Amino acid sequence: EGREDLQVNQLESQIWIKPDIQKTDVEFSEILNAIQEIAKDVNIFFDELEGVNSPSKDDDSLLHHGNLTSTSDDASRLEVVGEEVPDKNKINGLYFRDGKCRIDYILVYRKSNSQTEKREVFERNIRAEGLQMEKESSLTNSDIIFVKLHAPWEVLGKYAELMNVRMPFRRKIYYLHRRYKFMNRIEKQISRFRGWLPRKPMKLDKETLPDLEENDCYTAPFSQQRIHHFIIHNKDTFFNNATRSRIVHHILQRVKYEEGKNKIGLNRLLSNGSYEAAFPLHEGSYRSKNSIRTHGAENHRHLLYECWASWGVWYKYQPLDLVRRYFGEKIGLYFAWLGWYTGMLFPAAFIGLFVFLYGVTTLNHCQVSKEVCQATDIIMCPICDKYCPFMRLSDSCIYAKVTHLFDNGATVFFAVFMAVWATVFLEFWKRRRAVIAYDWDLIDWEEEEEEIRPQFEAKYSKKERMNPISGKPEPYQAFADKCSRLIVSASGIFFMICVVIAAVFGIVIYRVVTVSTFAAFKWALIRNNSQVATTGTAVCINFCIIMLLNVLYEKVALFLTNLEQPRTESEWENSFTLKMFLFQFVNLNSSTFYIAFFLGRFTGHPGAYLRLINRWRLEECHPSGCLIDLCMQMGIIMVLKQTWNNFMELGYPLIQNWWTRRKLRQEYGTQRQTSFPQWEKDYNLQPMNAYGLFDEYLEMILQFGFTTIFVAAFPLAPLLALLNNIIEIRLDAYKFVTQWRRPLASRAKDIGIWYGILEGIGILSVITNAFVIAVTSDFIPRLVYAYKYGPCAGQGEAGQKCMVGYVNASLSVFLVSDFENRSEPTSNGSEFSGSPLKYCR
Repeated sequence: EGREDLQVNQLESQIWIKPDIQKTDVEFSEILNAIQEIAKDVNIFFDELEGVNSPSKDDDSLLHHGNLTSTSDDASRLEVVGEEVPDKNKINGLYFRDGKCRIDYILVYRKSNSQTEKREVFERNIRAEGLQMEKESSLTNSDIIFVKLHAPWEVLGKYAELMNVRMPFRRKIYYLHRRYKFMNRIEKQISRFRGWLPRKPMKLDKETLPDLEENDCYTAPFSQQRIHHFIIHNKDTFFNNATRSRIVHHILQRVKYEEGKNKIGLNRLLSNGSYEAAFPLHEGSYRSKNSIRTHGAENHRHLLYECWASWGVWYKYQPLDLVRRYFGEKIGLYFAWLGWYTGMLFPAAFIGLFVFLYGVTTLNHCQVSKEVCQATDIIMCPICDKYCPFMRLSDSCIYAKVTHLFDNGATVFFAVFMAVWATVFLEFWKRRRAVIAYDWDLIDWEEEEEEIRPQFEAKYSKKERMNPISGKPEPYQAFADKCSRLIVSASGIFFMICVVIAAVFGIVIYRVVTVSTFAAFKWALIRNNSQVATTGTAVCINFCIIMLLNVLYEKVALFLTNLEQPRTESEWENSFTLKMFLFQFVNLNSSTFYIAFFLGRFTGHPGAYLRLINRWRLEECHPSGCLIDLCMQMGIIMVLKQTWNNFMELGYPLIQNWWTRRKLRQEYGTQRQTSFPQWEKDYNLQPMNAYGLFDEYLEMILQFGFTTIFVAAFPLAPLLALLNNIIEIRLDAYKFVTQWRRPLASRAKDIGIWYGILEGIGILSVITNAFVIAVTSDFIPRLVYAYKYGPCAGQGEAGQKCMVGYVNASLSVFLVSDFENRSEPTSNGSEFSGSPLKYCR
């Protein structure tokens, strides 16, 4: 063991300078022996021998800092970069004052804060763990102090081994079975043919910018005893910046700041105000005076901005490997899911657009629309009491045509297609996630045992029990206490759902009252379109109520979740997620459910109208049907909500950051502002949302529900969602790269609880679309008429010629003299025929 340790130390001292030629020869011989052994089997190997000892793409030395040069070996690459730090990095504030120690983490506090003793103990223990520290005063506020932390190689190696950080140790070698030999030859020919074709416009240029993806290497948990097996060309860049900051954060979460078993961790110091902020640094500026194609990327942030967050690359695929390398697997998985969802929207949007265009092309051939437009002699009864006049059925011609655009023969096919699409989307995402998990080494990754939340410890620290896994005492919540808290929380959820129903009830009353008001309006345009005006204003008011209630729901969900006292952060996050989704889903869709399944269903008939509180007559559908109301509801809500969300996601941080820069320019001037160190610039950026990716996922999940649940009534919903998501990807990317502080690079295996919510929405969408076709649309009544009562009855046909007379057959006759006194219109209808009407339809 002593000789082995000596050999390892010698390797550690030598491997940073240049590759060991003799060791490389040994590796080649080992690989060739392995190939010969496996070649005895019936398998064929394919290997790129020149890349066996290729460097890891986690190595920042692969970034170009000068003119683009093609280097074939690793030694030349090391000669270009070496271990000397560029002077611009010293100026930009990425290193300590010595220009050699890279800043891995920043802590911020105010000198006026009273928690001085806790900070001193905490920082003393940080140094005891091996971290190096420097302090700097803010250039804009002398009260603000920045604590710069650097993890030396020894600390990184120690904790990387404890955390089982997987690092590359050899390029992957693939082999195929002989039965795939023929298919492999075909693939080679196809690849040659593709080489003659123009470069694919949607793919990023990975030849000019090789840092966009990682080399395919085998990885293994890092071990200092087996350090000679790993691909190490520069010890300062072997662990990338995201991994370094994650290791430092891991250390900070386990350092004590006071005596006592619970007085531990950075999160508690942030919550009690000892530190104001804590974040890893961005890798410099995201802009450069030089072109990225001629001078290369200044850093990974600059590369992400040019190839991902820039609007000029909106049509290109996302560089997910680079996103994962810079922001971590958790954020990388979000953008992978968002990109997959957006890609899957293309067929849904295309089919939805086809259904809409089919309605446009068949508009002049629709027998029902023709009969409505030609029915000048059919007089309809008033749709409200007193002030609503009699009207010709032909006055509904425009609405009948608009209804046909969305409710036509292709609508049923589209509803079935979307039900299948939702299932296929989820199943294919499983496959895509499995591929990503394999590529990013997430298959065997298990989340570390979570720490108990400080709030849980403070509440139940007096009562402890032995943890059966760790064997350590921990706070314990009694079953009765937990049940009582869950009951109170469930009661709060039920109460808030009742608030939503009350809001919908208020909208119903508004629609009932204002339809009469608009019918008596002095402007002819509004008076003649009173029902459309009522629907439009009701939708806008409903949108305002939705946005106001969302603010209230967030506070209520936060209160109820804290009341439950979840034990760990993941339990807290799952509980909060379920509440917020339930609140916002009900808030967003309750009025839509009312219009789809209740509007005009319980109004009664002339002479015996059903009334609300025995006063207001319930609202009726337009003579052309209720589907036009549902389309307006979905279209207006979807457009307004997505516009508002995009503004709040990007516009609000932009305004805040602009205001901060404006104040700095006024006080220090433009030149002084640009010379601020990186930690000062990052501190002036907005911190990432307190709930992490929660808001991003929630917005997309609600959109997914809006796109699938009532898609039979609004086939253009997938197209609107697609256009929004194309913008959303670049907005989120721009926000992460330019407007937010760099978040901690966290790991995750999947999208978590959101997948189960997506499955529930998929099941609900099948049911609701079936009911929309059966109840809201006229598809079934038209089929019944065509097969049983129309001109083609008994012939098994259902074409347009079979719909002749459908409109007249669907209308009943009512004597005007039978109107109730409070329902009798002020007009007697003499303007239609010169004499009072005797009946209406």
